Amino acid sequence: MDASTYIAYYFEVEPLNPGVEILIAELGFVGFESFVETPKGVTAYIQKKEFLSTMLEDIQILKNDSFSIQYNFEDIEQVNWNAQWEENFHPILVDNRCAVRAPFHEKSSAQFDIIIEPKMSFGTGHHETTHMMIQFILDSNFQNKTVLDMGCGTGVLAILAEMKGASKIDAIDIDEWCYLNSIENIERNSCHNIKVSKGDASILNSKKFDIIIANINRNILIQDIPTFATCLNPNGLLFLSGFYKNDIPMIQEVCVDYNLSLETQISKNDWVALKFKIN
Repeated sequence: MDASTYIAYYFEVEPLNPGVEILIAELGFVGFESFVETPKGVTAYIQKKEFLSTMLEDIQILKNDSFSIQYNFEDIEQVNWNAQWEENFHPILVDNRCAVRAPFHEKSSAQFDIIIEPKMSFGTGHHETTHMMIQFILDSNFQNKTVLDMGCGTGVLAILAEMKGASKIDAIDIDEWCYLNSIENIERNSCHNIKVSKGDASILNSKKFDIIIANINRNILIQDIPTFATCLNPNGLLFLSGFYKNDIPMIQEVCVDYNLSLETQISKNDWVALKFKIN
């Protein structure tokens, strides 16, 4: 393998909280693969073949006057990703009911104990958006429900949906690594009701669901909400996250156009999660 397969970006962030969390999420959405938090910020990695010079133009926090972010970059040799994430991945507990941990962590006594080996996929529960989606799932009835997890990442939300009693779950991600990682994690948690597919909303073909979960970035959500609305059964629920508080009006405007009414809103730092119901 070429010795300079990857590019490393070294970011110094002020203030660190919530700046680092926001930056990691935005970089992950545009294609950066792995992150290592540092005392001054975060180091982000991406394959050279996947990198585009325009990528950072889509990172909104770099334009936000509330944060001061400096960065530089360099080509690097292949990274031992497993060593990196094992060193930095700590178990979490959501609402004292759902634990998300790695295989090498001790088993949790929580009601729902999920084992995730994320590697380069997004969705360990550490980020605010995943954390809030877990809260939504914990507080909702999934018994015998049909569920779509769009942009499934590691598969953590689909796994929790099955643990909560969902009868049939479709987990979809456009990224090959997320597709494969979801399959691994579903097997690791002995799930049997989840089908993983690679693709985007165009592969849904008007399939019907009782609950749709979509933790994706704002622009993709706005594009896909009309499709989600057509795929919801009567009184179906739509859980959305992956965007900031100031994005709510744009999201809600599209939802209203497709007969989706806002039922619940939760926030964590600058991130939000919204629960809609089809009228």
